[in-house]
Amino acid sequence: MIATADLYLAGASFVAAFASGLAGFAFALIASGVYLHVLEPTAAVALVLAGSIATQSVTIFRLREGIVWRRFWPFLAGGIVGVPIGVALLGKLDGAAVRLIVGGFLVAYSTAMLALRQPPQVAGGGQAADGAVGLIGGVMGGFAGLSGALPTLWCNLRGWPKDEQRGVYQPFIVAMQGFGLATLAVAGGVSRQTWIAFAVCLPALLLGAFAGLKLYARVDDRGFRRIVLGLLLVSGLALLVG
Repeated sequence: MIATADLYLAGASFVAAFASGLAGFAFALIASGVYLHVLEPTAAVALVLAGSIATQSVTIFRLREGIVWRRFWPFLAGGIVGVPIGVALLGKLDGAAVRLIVGGFLVAYSTAMLALRQPPQVAGGGQAADGAVGLIGGVMGGFAGLSGALPTLWCNLRGWPKDEQRGVYQPFIVAMQGFGLATLAVAGGVSRQTWIAFAVCLPALLLGAFAGLKLYARVDDRGFRRIVLGLLLVSGLALLVG
């Protein structure tokens, strides 16, 4: 007989993977609330990372032609430098205050951009600006697990086509989460319980990811922009009330 806890895990995994397949992010935002109620905290965090990486890997492979490496590598280089800085800041900054600041910014920005008919686009700064965004994303990831928020927002503000946006921020999120999962594994935080839960969730993860991708194929660039902004708005609200 399937345990109730397994049904909760599978259901949350499907919804989170669907959102990730559709927009390329927000897996952790959706899944972590349920995972943390079913599993002990370390196992829940490990499952969030493993589930997100699995889902993102599926969608990245399907959308691999949208990856523009000359755009992606400055973000990655910045993120690699930023993660250790973020880890070093643990215990030195008020995590609750950081989440309130980031959450408030995401809510204000997303609300304003959704209200505009012709949103502004940032064309200047080049790879230096992209690398700086990756650096800040890495710092936020190392400190508070928020590596994807700013790069996603920035790619949207750049005005790139939807496939090229995802071709930057999705590999970036996977790289940062892979680093986090490896660090957790070295510290002994990936247990047998995590892998059992991952096996339970895997079918739902795959189904959700493919369903999200199918809907994504029907969305134009304008619709995709609004989906991203909507999920950023929800992310900001979750940080404010979390």
